[in-house]
Amino acid sequence: MTVHIGLVEDDTNIQNIVSAYLKKEGYQTTILDNAEDGWKLWENNPPDMWILDIMLPGMDGYEFCKKIRNESDVPIIIISAKDEEIDKILGLELGGDDYLTKPFSPRELIARVKRLFKRSTSGRQDDIEEDRVKVDQLLVYKNERRVFFEGDEFETTSKEYDMLLLLAENPNRAFSREELLMKIWGNDYFGSDRAVDDLIKRIRKKMGNIPLETVWGFGYRLRKDEE
Repeated sequence: MTVHIGLVEDDTNIQNIVSAYLKKEGYQTTILDNAEDGWKLWENNPPDMWILDIMLPGMDGYEFCKKIRNESDVPIIIISAKDEEIDKILGLELGGDDYLTKPFSPRELIARVKRLFKRSTSGRQDDIEEDRVKVDQLLVYKNERRVFFEGDEFETTSKEYDMLLLLAENPNRAFSREELLMKIWGNDYFGSDRAVDDLIKRIRKKMGNIPLETVWGFGYRLRKDEE
């Protein structure tokens, strides 16, 4: 997939040099002279990254950066002739991910673009992996509290969800009934451990083929087939 970068810069010379280097690296580049046109682009065809000058006609780069950041966490690199520390701090506090002072090497800019994309893509992937738990045909999305088995979504009660998540995060581990009571119902539960058996029974009834095994005389485990 082609990565789209929006370049907001009113200096024609910098436009030509930066866009040439970006295109050489395979990035699709849209050049804009002002932040107002940049905002129109954001609304109609939002880029995957912004390279943004600060001193622009009309809306300045700081305000544009702030508006974009209120909408998205898309990466933003600020390029500016303002080299005072306070200017850099302001740019970063308003949401910029990196700040490059003019004059700069186009190669350094490309290196920062690549590094920022790698970091943001890795972060998104980490978030995705952290959110989901998959054991063979069972898939649990933690942030949404949704459960899928064999491609179908199943409605679950709070306790059913908690049990499935616990077992899915610990595949092949045998839990005793006492452990499950403590982890699912809490330390202050004084009922019978039959509650565990009843809950497992309900889950099995909903998801007929789920590999939820009884460990006789002990408790339960979710079997994960070894590859």
